[in-house]
Amino acid sequence: MKKIVIFGAGAVGSSVAETLSYEENDITLIDRDEAVLGQKLENLDIKIIRGTATDPKTLDEADIVDADMVLAVTDNDDTNILVCQLAHMLGSRPTVIARLRNPEFHKRKDELFGCEADSKKIPIDSIFSPEQLVTRQIMRLISQPGALQIVEFAGGKIQLVAIRADQGGKLVGHRIEELREHLPMIDSRVAAIYRQDRPIIPKRDTVIQPKDEVFFVAAPEHITNIMTELRSVEASFGKRVMLVGAGNIGTRLAREMEQAQWKVKLIEYNHKRAMEVSHELVENITVVYGNATDKDLMLRENIESADVFCSVTNDDEVNILSAMMAKQLGAKRTMALINNSAYAGLLENTGIDSVISPSLLTISALLQDIRKGDMVAVHSLRRGAAEAIEIVVHGSESDSKVVGRTIGELKLPEGTMVGAILRRNEVLIAHSNIVIEDEDHVILFIVDKGDKQRQIEQVQKLFEPGPLW
Repeated sequence: MKKIVIFGAGAVGSSVAETLSYEENDITLIDRDEAVLGQKLENLDIKIIRGTATDPKTLDEADIVDADMVLAVTDNDDTNILVCQLAHMLGSRPTVIARLRNPEFHKRKDELFGCEADSKKIPIDSIFSPEQLVTRQIMRLISQPGALQIVEFAGGKIQLVAIRADQGGKLVGHRIEELREHLPMIDSRVAAIYRQDRPIIPKRDTVIQPKDEVFFVAAPEHITNIMTELRSVEASFGKRVMLVGAGNIGTRLAREMEQAQWKVKLIEYNHKRAMEVSHELVENITVVYGNATDKDLMLRENIESADVFCSVTNDDEVNILSAMMAKQLGAKRTMALINNSAYAGLLENTGIDSVISPSLLTISALLQDIRKGDMVAVHSLRRGAAEAIEIVVHGSESDSKVVGRTIGELKLPEGTMVGAILRRNEVLIAHSNIVIEDEDHVILFIVDKGDKQRQIEQVQKLFEPGPLW
């Protein structure tokens, strides 16, 4: 159990606190807004403190001196930096992580931040930006039409992709083992299937059915070929994008899409903000003042010609309604940013192709710092119900439960499977006869079958070097 102190009970802080509380951590959540604290977390086993994040008295009340980890996730960069400095000075050197929105901090993070002894850097172990995480995820999803979720491992050399199977796919209605017959030169592995929201551990003779949510692992260059086996995928994705919301995420996306030479139309409801961004952005990004839920406006702006519609305002209802309407009016693909995780599970059959959750992306980024062992990547999947992790193997055959053993010999907990291995820059798709070696990066998929936290603990124990008895 770790003692974790979280400053900021907004969408990010409250979601992280909720997730970590389920993993039997000792959580303290601090915010100056008592109403926000009460509304979101009253039923959780979390210590709640109403106070100012930068007040030393508040830090004392949170027992910062005994904290193992401090997360500063308020929506103010200056506050988060100061909180980390105070925690470092008043505590017993906890791991400190800060949410920083200014992109300049991320460009110069190695120069500015670090907790090395005698260092003159700002004492922060790790920084992250939900806005940056969301932008990267949306760009990946747009680049792979039909993907519900894409996560990367081993520095991008391995990808795990979720896709909804439909009748247009060559493998739909057939056994998984036929994938090798269709694509003999491509190695891949179906890691899991969700059918009517229930997990299925795939076997060679498992038949993929329409509407199955299929997770598969492969090298990035093979993703498109495998996707065509599961659904009809266009040879190239469209480059006409309609964005809704000119906040931090919307303007970041607009700039990146313009650099990718996509044609972007940005809709903003606030007139002042629309005028500001129209001067900030380059000329070939069209900024439109108006309401994205206004059907007449959307028709005037030729929504039916949009290859991608993506709503990223700070209002979940606007994002949901505008994306649903855009789909009805002819947009080929629709995406919606959802901060309230309770909505995510309700949007399965609304016509929205992809739901992006900043809190889940943030949790995935933070879990690798929170979990024990040599986990170098952790990704939360299916609204937190499943996980994919990358763990580094250490040890020898004499002091490891996995080194020198084949994948088929591993005593993995039920509902857990190996998807791939990175070995000295070589990607090995998992097969039962592959022998695990020291320094392998092993990609594991944990479905929501049974107690997920217990499964994770069992995986950690299995891969920890130590006595075999």
